Amino acid sequence: MLKNSFKLSKFVLLICIMNFLFFHYPFFKYVFSNVDYTTFSGALLCFSMLILVVLANFFFFYILFYISKIVGKIFTIITFLINSVAVYFINSYSVIIDESMISNILNTNFDESSAFFSFKLIIYLVCFGILPSIFIFKAKFEKVSFKKFMIQTGINLGLILLIVVANAANVLWIDKNSKVVGGLAMPWSYAVNTPLFYIHEAKKNQKEILLPDATITNDEKSVMVLVIGESARSENFSLYGYSKNTNPLLSKIENLHNFNATSCATYTTAGLKCILEHENSNDLYEILPNYLNRNDVDVIWRTTNWGEPPVHIEKYKKRENLIENCEGIGCDYDEILLAGLKDEILNSNKKKILIILHTSTSHGPTYSKKYPPQFEVFKPVCNSVEVANCSQEELINAYDNTIVYTDFILSSVIETLKELPNYKSSMIYVSDHGESLGEKNLYMHGVPMSLAPKQQYEIPFIVWVSDGSKELKKNNALTQNHVFHSVMNFLGITSPIYNEEMNIYK
Repeated sequence: MLKNSFKLSKFVLLICIMNFLFFHYPFFKYVFSNVDYTTFSGALLCFSMLILVVLANFFFFYILFYISKIVGKIFTIITFLINSVAVYFINSYSVIIDESMISNILNTNFDESSAFFSFKLIIYLVCFGILPSIFIFKAKFEKVSFKKFMIQTGINLGLILLIVVANAANVLWIDKNSKVVGGLAMPWSYAVNTPLFYIHEAKKNQKEILLPDATITNDEKSVMVLVIGESARSENFSLYGYSKNTNPLLSKIENLHNFNATSCATYTTAGLKCILEHENSNDLYEILPNYLNRNDVDVIWRTTNWGEPPVHIEKYKKRENLIENCEGIGCDYDEILLAGLKDEILNSNKKKILIILHTSTSHGPTYSKKYPPQFEVFKPVCNSVEVANCSQEELINAYDNTIVYTDFILSSVIETLKELPNYKSSMIYVSDHGESLGEKNLYMHGVPMSLAPKQQYEIPFIVWVSDGSKELKKNNALTQNHVFHSVMNFLGITSPIYNEEMNIYK
């Protein structure tokens, strides 16, 4: 039975050991999988990591509890609760809690976050979060003298420095793997990366950098539909050679072209920024819809998703704005983006129109809930939020059905444009990033680009053009950066920032 009262050092050591045992299996799984522990240097590194995790946490928590027992308990309880949830996602989806993942978490809407709810998550939260928190809250410990505090802190810091010096030969490995190791260390993965995210967000959002004025070069009636996909990887499109027929409609459409393409990142916010800006930059430049809207183009944004940079246009419509003009079961899915689309184009009083449809069709983990029942072509499917518990066949079938539904959405857009003979029209479909479906035990997306498998960044880039409008260049490989300049070219808009090399049209 646990004692009613602890020495401060023993209490802090106990919670550090609990933190080590409860939350660092993924950390050491990665270390032992990437270090040759049969060599002296590798064995030393592994042993050092084991000790360092406890010592580093002890150093911080010992100082915190010495300063304030109340603050120490509150902070420790919060970290145990967050750690339990974080480790659930790491174990279930092989994510890494780096700055990009923090961005994903903070930008996720309620519908998407609620899709991750599961009984297993409750077990993690109760066993590794709530129960230890009750113990921490009730625990009593003796006050330590300043002299003893300084001695123990000095010894702890000395041991940390000794371990660091002893691993001088492993500094290259540590530097190479620091992003992953740091993203798996609890609670420092989110405790460090969350402030970094807000610091970087504050810097880049200080002021939107306006682009030089653009000029419309002709008075032809032109409409461009840019469809931004969600988590679509080209590997599962039959247009790209996939063995299953996931594109039964698009494969029969004339004037349709598909290109090999890569995304700039493996998560939504960065992928959207890359699609909508004229060049890759850490700065916040005026994005495509804002820029064209300011330069007399009728810009319409329809979305069932989230994560875009600030959009400053009048015709920005979410699901709740579109539901009034939508009827049928399709209104519960991405078909709602097509409701009244033709009429909105015909009612425009401008000759240049850009429509952006931001879909959510292939976002996991609940792929089977992203399409109407009639599009469940491939069976059996995974219906669980815990995708690792599904068979590979079930998971891929559910994901492939989202691609079949995407095929329907895109073909519907094209059919709508075909009904507008007075307009020169084109559709570009490009995804924000790809998706992992269990390859190398990875799921969903968000792995840093330096480590990401190709499934998370090889994306579809599909283009359709109406008869008599534009021809396409012979492009072997495209990036998301091609979108901005291609849209400008098709709509007949020129600007000092226009880059012909990034344009796909002749």
